[in-house]
Amino acid sequence: VQLQASGGGLVQAGGSLRLSCVASGRTFSSTNMGWFRQAPGKEREFVARISPSGGVTDYADSVKGRFTISRDNAKSTVYLQMNSLKPEDTAVYYCTPVFPGTIRPATDWGQGTQVTVSS
Repeated sequence: VQLQASGGGLVQAGGSLRLSCVASGRTFSSTNMGWFRQAPGKEREFVARISPSGGVTDYADSVKGRFTISRDNAKSTVYLQMNSLKPEDTAVYYCTPVFPGTIRPATDWGQGTQVTVSS
């Protein structure tokens, strides 16, 4: 599976961004997907995950109510809508398949996209 995340950028606190991640391969529609992020000097952390149908989602407490994960299986794409952004959301964001019912990555990390939130 090859993963290409995009949509990052520089935004002021309180602003919004929408990240996209296109996945190659013919099994996307049956794959649980997740978003993770890594801030400078910190370990990579879970942000959100979504079931293959999109009917089940899960979020880290730090982003609940502000971020929304969704997917379009016809486009092999998973999205992360980020609203009410805070400076502490600054990080490189990655998408990856995750094992069902877990937040464990199922593949190697692809290319991330940088999100910078200014105060």
